Amino acid sequence: MKNRLFKSGLIVMLSVLLASCSLPGLGSGADGTIRISTLTNTETQVLGHMLRHLIEEETNLKVEMVENLGTSIIQHQALTDGQVDITAARYTGTDMASILDVEPMKDPDKAMAFVQKEFDERFDQIWYDSYGFQNTYAFTVTEALAEQEGLETVSDLEKVADSLTLGVDNNWLNRQGDGYPGFVEAYGFEFGEALPMSIGLVYQAVQSGKMDVVLAYSTDGRLKAFNLKTLEDDQRFFPPYETSPVTRKDVIEKHPELDELLRRVAGKIDAETMMLMNYEADVNKKEPAIVAKEFLEEHNYFRDKGE
Repeated sequence: MKNRLFKSGLIVMLSVLLASCSLPGLGSGADGTIRISTLTNTETQVLGHMLRHLIEEETNLKVEMVENLGTSIIQHQALTDGQVDITAARYTGTDMASILDVEPMKDPDKAMAFVQKEFDERFDQIWYDSYGFQNTYAFTVTEALAEQEGLETVSDLEKVADSLTLGVDNNWLNRQGDGYPGFVEAYGFEFGEALPMSIGLVYQAVQSGKMDVVLAYSTDGRLKAFNLKTLEDDQRFFPPYETSPVTRKDVIEKHPELDELLRRVAGKIDAETMMLMNYEADVNKKEPAIVAKEFLEEHNYFRDKGE
C-alpha cells in the first residue's frame, strides 16, 4: 500500500511540475506540428525517428522530436498533459508496473489487451499494437561459458550459480515483482555474488570476464557486438515487454491521417531486426535518425510493392 501511495503521489507531483513549468524540450507546440517523445536509449530514438520520417513523408504535418525523457512516468505524464503528442516506444511490462500499478501479466496477448483497455478508459489514449518485438531482460553469458557449462536456459545456471558473479542494473536487485527477490523465489537459487552496475557497462563486464553473468536487454545491439549468448527464461519469470507507440485520442481526432501510419508499423519489426538497428546505432555509431530512414527505405516505407 505504501508503494502504491508513493507511486500515486509521484505521478501527481510530476503532473504539477509538468503543468507549471515545462521540462526542457517540452512545450505546447505549434499548430500543425506533432511532437514525438523518446527516452534516453537508442531503441526508442530509432523508433521515434521512424515515426517522424513516416509522418513527414506522407502528411503535411511537421514533426518536433522531444528526446531523452528520463523515465516512462515522465513520458506518460508529458503525453497526458499535452506536452507531447506521441510517445514512440512504450513497453507493456514497464507501464503495467509503473503507470497502472498492477502486477505485470505473463501472457503477452493478455498484457497487451489489458494496457490497451486501461489506457483507453483511464487516459483517453490509444495504445497501438506492438511493433512486433519485445525488449525484455535477458540473462547473458559468454559463448565460452555457455559451451563449457552446457548453458541454454536460466535454470541451467543453478548447478554453477554459487560460484558465479552476477552484474545487474542498479535498481533490479531490490525491485519487487520482477527483481532479484522474485527471481530467487521463482528459480530457487541465488548467485555467489550479485552486484549493481550501470546497464551500459554490463556487456563489456561480461565480455571481459569481470562478471560471469549479466542481466542485459534482449534487443541490445551490444549482444551481437560482443558475441554474447542470452539464456532462455524457461520459467517465464519476466513479464512481456511488447513495444508500441501511444498517442491521445484527441490527437487522432484532430489528425486522423496519423492513425493509419501508427497502425502500419504494427508487426513489422521482430527482435532480431531491432537488435540489428540498435547495433548500427550503438556499435557502428550511426545516428538513430539515419538508421530509421535506411530501414524505412529498404522496406518501401512499409508499403506493398505496387501500392
